[in-house]
Amino acid sequence: MRLPLILLFAFMSTFTTAEEEVVKEELPPMNPAYSAEHAMVLVNHGSRIFAISLPTYKLPHDVQVVYQIDNPDVAFLSLVRDADLITIKPKPFNIQHLMRGEEITITADVYEGHYKRGGSLVYSDRAIVMSKQLYARELTDLAESSQWQEYDMITLKNSERIYIHKITQAPSFNHLIFADLTNACMQKFRTSKRIPKESELTYKFVNCGTLKPLYFDSEDFQ
Repeated sequence: MRLPLILLFAFMSTFTTAEEEVVKEELPPMNPAYSAEHAMVLVNHGSRIFAISLPTYKLPHDVQVVYQIDNPDVAFLSLVRDADLITIKPKPFNIQHLMRGEEITITADVYEGHYKRGGSLVYSDRAIVMSKQLYARELTDLAESSQWQEYDMITLKNSERIYIHKITQAPSFNHLIFADLTNACMQKFRTSKRIPKESELTYKFVNCGTLKPLYFDSEDFQ
């Protein structure tokens, strides 16, 4: 009886491996048009660091990506935790690797403040391991801009969530907020303007639980 079982397990293992290889082979080739300097914001919650892409409406930046990165050391975590804003300017890479959920290492300059808006260079050519995809969305077939705002939800662990605004046609905005839930959160609500203040958006989540605003910007979506 033992021999047939061994043969069965061997067959199943071979079938699974072959199936995985077929899936890999079916992936379309990378579009070289998506190779560019894909700037990102770094934010944290506790000891975890997250990278948030800075999308626009035009290729090669017309994608929204959120990744968890490896925490390299205490000094780097302290920088991200204590600064009002940390941005990175990577050397060109194809962001479709991140859209596919791959783990890759990028090389980037790290700035305190916005790298295009007067930020100060802190690290040059820093290796950053993009270790886990949390969210990916192509900015296609966008809804019309309105005072109704809709959010996607990223589940981290237990009751921890990140809510990310679904960017619409212009004018719109990029907004992410962390919540440790004690109550359910509305993921669609009306605001006073199509581009509300961040404080108004935070207030919309106030009954959800413990909050930490992560990022807000509307300048690239006018």
